[in-house]
Amino acid sequence: MIGWLRGSIKHRFQRGSRSFALIVTGGIGYEVQLIQRDWSALITERDYERWVHQVVSAESLQLFGFASIAERDLFRDIIGVSGVGPQAALALLDALELEELLRALVQSDIKSLCRAQGVGKRTAERMALELRSKLEDRVDFGNGQPSEVHPASQELIPTLETLGYETEEIHSALKRLNDRGGPPGGDDDAWLRACIQLMSE
Repeated sequence: MIGWLRGSIKHRFQRGSRSFALIVTGGIGYEVQLIQRDWSALITERDYERWVHQVVSAESLQLFGFASIAERDLFRDIIGVSGVGPQAALALLDALELEELLRALVQSDIKSLCRAQGVGKRTAERMALELRSKLEDRVDFGNGQPSEVHPASQELIPTLETLGYETEEIHSALKRLNDRGGPPGGDDDAWLRACIQLMSE
Protein backbone atom coordinates (compact mmCIF):
# COMPACT_ATOMS: atom_id res chain seq x y z
CA MET A 1 0.00 0.00 0.00
CA ILE A 2 1.15 3.54 -0.76
CA GLY A 3 1.04 5.62 2.43
CA TRP A 4 3.29 8.59 1.63
CA LEU A 5 4.78 10.22 -1.46
CA ARG A 6 7.49 12.80 -2.04
CA GLY A 7 8.44 14.06 -5.46
CA SER A 8 8.11 16.94 -7.89
CA ILE A 9 4.81 18.19 -9.29
CA LYS A 10 4.87 17.55 -13.01
CA HIS A 11 1.29 18.56 -13.74
CA ARG A 12 -1.86 19.79 -12.03
CA PHE A 13 -5.31 19.23 -13.54
CA GLN A 14 -9.00 18.78 -12.83
CA ARG A 15 -11.60 16.26 -13.91
CA GLY A 16 -14.99 17.80 -13.33
CA SER A 17 -15.02 18.95 -9.72
CA ARG A 18 -12.06 16.75 -8.75
CA SER A 19 -8.53 18.18 -8.44
CA PHE A 20 -5.33 16.22 -9.08
CA ALA A 21 -1.56 16.56 -8.98
CA LEU A 22 0.85 14.35 -10.92
CA ILE A 23 3.64 13.68 -8.42
CA VAL A 24 6.79 12.25 -10.02
CA THR A 25 9.22 10.18 -7.96
CA GLY A 26 11.64 7.46 -9.02
CA GLY A 27 10.69 7.92 -12.69
CA ILE A 28 7.00 7.18 -11.99
CA GLY A 29 4.14 9.70 -11.99
CA TYR A 30 1.35 9.20 -9.46
CA GLU A 31 -2.03 10.89 -9.98
CA VAL A 32 -3.15 12.01 -6.53
CA GLN A 33 -6.50 13.64 -5.79
CA LEU A 34 -6.21 16.60 -3.43
CA ILE A 35 -8.39 18.85 -1.32
CA GLN A 36 -9.37 21.82 -3.48
CA ARG A 37 -7.60 24.46 -1.37
CA ASP A 38 -4.37 22.41 -1.43
CA TRP A 39 -4.63 22.04 -5.19
CA SER A 40 -5.14 25.79 -5.67
CA ALA A 41 -1.83 26.47 -3.91
CA LEU A 42 0.24 24.07 -6.04
CA ILE A 43 3.31 25.24 -7.94
CA THR A 44 4.62 22.87 -10.62
CA GLU A 45 8.21 21.62 -10.61
CA ARG A 46 8.43 22.06 -6.85
CA ASP A 47 9.21 19.29 -4.36
CA TYR A 48 6.04 18.12 -2.73
CA GLU A 49 4.99 15.50 -0.19
CA ARG A 50 1.63 14.08 0.81
CA TRP A 51 0.30 11.48 3.19
CA VAL A 52 -1.69 9.09 1.01
CA HIS A 53 -4.78 6.93 1.30
CA GLN A 54 -4.99 4.27 -1.41
CA VAL A 55 -8.22 2.75 -2.69
CA VAL A 56 -7.99 -0.33 -4.90
CA SER A 57 -10.98 -1.68 -6.81
CA ALA A 58 -11.54 -3.94 -9.80
CA GLU A 59 -11.84 -0.87 -12.05
CA SER A 60 -9.17 1.47 -10.71
CA LEU A 61 -6.52 2.44 -8.19
CA GLN A 62 -7.12 5.80 -6.53
CA LEU A 63 -4.76 7.89 -4.42
CA PHE A 64 -5.90 10.68 -2.10
CA GLY A 65 -3.26 13.06 -0.72
CA PHE A 66 -3.20 15.05 2.53
CA ALA A 67 -0.92 17.61 4.15
CA SER A 68 -0.74 15.75 7.48
CA ILE A 69 -1.22 12.27 8.83
CA ALA A 70 -3.99 13.67 11.06
CA GLU A 71 -5.94 14.80 7.98
CA ARG A 72 -5.48 11.42 6.33
CA ASP A 73 -6.59 9.55 9.45
CA LEU A 74 -9.71 11.71 9.79
CA PHE A 75 -10.48 11.10 6.09
CA ARG A 76 -10.29 7.36 6.78
CA ASP A 77 -12.60 7.67 9.77
CA ILE A 78 -15.15 9.65 7.76
CA ILE A 79 -15.29 7.24 4.81
CA GLY A 80 -15.75 4.44 7.34
CA VAL A 81 -19.21 5.85 8.10
CA SER A 82 -21.95 4.04 6.18
CA GLY A 83 -22.99 5.95 3.07
CA VAL A 84 -20.13 8.48 3.15
CA GLY A 85 -17.70 8.32 0.23
CA PRO A 86 -14.30 9.87 -0.53
CA GLN A 87 -15.71 12.94 -2.30
CA ALA A 88 -17.87 13.90 0.68
CA ALA A 89 -14.90 13.40 3.02
CA LEU A 90 -12.70 15.62 0.85
CA ALA A 91 -15.44 18.26 0.73
CA LEU A 92 -15.58 18.29 4.54
CA LEU A 93 -11.81 18.70 4.84
CA ASP A 94 -11.96 21.47 2.27
CA ALA A 95 -14.85 23.35 3.90
CA LEU A 96 -13.52 23.16 7.48
CA GLU A 97 -10.03 23.34 8.94
CA LEU A 98 -8.94 20.11 10.66
CA GLU A 99 -9.53 21.23 14.26
CA GLU A 100 -12.80 22.91 13.29
CA LEU A 101 -14.02 19.73 11.59
CA LEU A 102 -13.06 17.56 14.57
CA ARG A 103 -14.98 19.85 16.93
CA ALA A 104 -17.99 19.93 14.62
CA LEU A 105 -18.15 16.13 14.60
CA VAL A 106 -17.66 15.76 18.36
CA GLN A 107 -20.12 18.55 19.23
CA SER A 108 -22.70 17.51 16.60
CA ASP A 109 -22.43 20.91 14.92
CA ILE A 110 -24.69 19.92 12.02
CA LYS A 111 -24.85 23.42 10.56
CA SER A 112 -21.07 23.56 10.13
CA LEU A 113 -20.87 20.04 8.69
CA CYS A 114 -23.52 20.92 6.10
CA ARG A 115 -21.27 23.69 4.77
CA ALA A 116 -19.43 20.97 2.83
CA GLN A 117 -20.65 20.42 -0.71
CA GLY A 118 -22.81 17.31 -0.99
CA VAL A 119 -23.24 16.82 2.77
CA GLY A 120 -26.87 16.99 3.88
CA LYS A 121 -28.41 17.08 7.34
CA ARG A 122 -29.02 13.33 7.62
CA THR A 123 -25.48 12.48 6.54
CA ALA A 124 -24.05 15.04 8.97
CA GLU A 125 -26.12 13.65 11.83
CA ARG A 126 -25.02 10.09 11.03
CA MET A 127 -21.34 11.07 10.96
CA ALA A 128 -21.58 12.94 14.25
CA LEU A 129 -23.38 10.01 15.89
CA GLU A 130 -20.91 7.38 14.69
CA LEU A 131 -17.69 9.36 15.15
CA ARG A 132 -18.27 11.44 18.29
CA SER A 133 -16.84 9.01 20.85
CA LYS A 134 -14.05 7.91 18.52
CA LEU A 135 -12.76 11.46 17.92
CA GLU A 136 -13.20 13.06 21.36
CA ASP A 137 -9.61 12.47 22.43
CA ARG A 138 -8.28 14.24 19.29
CA VAL A 139 -10.00 17.55 20.00
CA ASP A 140 -8.12 20.30 21.80
CA PHE A 141 -10.54 21.77 24.32
CA GLY A 142 -7.77 23.66 26.08
CA ASN A 143 -7.44 21.24 28.99
CA GLY A 144 -7.57 18.02 26.97
CA GLN A 145 -11.16 17.23 27.92
CA PRO A 146 -14.52 18.71 26.96
CA SER A 147 -15.87 21.17 29.51
CA GLU A 148 -19.09 20.33 31.31
CA VAL A 149 -21.65 22.66 29.76
CA HIS A 150 -24.44 24.31 31.72
CA PRO A 151 -27.81 22.61 30.97
CA ALA A 152 -29.18 25.93 29.70
CA SER A 153 -26.79 25.69 26.74
CA GLN A 154 -29.02 23.11 25.04
CA GLU A 155 -31.74 25.76 24.83
CA LEU A 156 -29.34 28.65 24.25
CA ILE A 157 -27.82 27.23 21.07
CA PRO A 158 -30.98 27.27 18.88
CA THR A 159 -32.00 30.61 20.42
CA LEU A 160 -28.67 32.21 19.52
CA GLU A 161 -28.72 30.62 16.07
CA THR A 162 -32.06 32.29 15.34
CA LEU A 163 -30.39 35.59 16.28
CA GLY A 164 -27.83 35.02 13.52
CA TYR A 165 -24.84 33.70 15.46
CA GLU A 166 -22.78 30.81 14.04
CA THR A 167 -22.85 27.48 15.88
CA GLU A 168 -19.07 27.39 16.21
CA GLU A 169 -18.87 30.80 17.89
CA ILE A 170 -21.75 29.86 20.21
CA HIS A 171 -19.90 26.74 21.37
CA SER A 172 -16.73 28.81 21.82
CA ALA A 173 -18.56 31.39 23.94
CA LEU A 174 -20.18 28.68 26.07
CA LYS A 175 -16.81 27.03 26.66
CA ARG A 176 -15.25 30.35 27.72
CA LEU A 177 -18.10 30.95 30.13
CA ASN A 178 -17.78 27.45 31.57
CA ASP A 179 -14.03 27.92 32.02
CA ARG A 180 -14.82 31.05 34.06
CA GLY A 181 -17.34 29.21 36.19
CA GLY A 182 -20.37 30.70 34.46
CA PRO A 183 -21.85 34.21 34.53
CA PRO A 184 -22.90 35.96 37.75
CA GLY A 185 -26.32 34.77 38.78
CA GLY A 186 -26.13 31.65 36.67
CA ASP A 187 -29.73 31.59 35.48
CA ASP A 188 -30.76 31.10 31.84
CA ASP A 189 -31.09 34.83 31.15
CA ALA A 190 -27.64 35.46 32.60
CA TRP A 191 -26.12 32.83 30.31
CA LEU A 192 -27.88 34.30 27.29
CA ARG A 193 -26.72 37.86 28.04
CA ALA A 194 -23.17 36.73 28.77
CA CYS A 195 -22.95 34.71 25.52
CA ILE A 196 -24.17 37.62 23.44
CA GLN A 197 -21.70 39.94 25.16
CA LEU A 198 -18.78 37.60 24.48
CA MET A 199 -19.68 37.16 20.82
CA SER A 200 -20.07 40.91 20.40
CA GLU A 201 -16.57 41.70 21.66
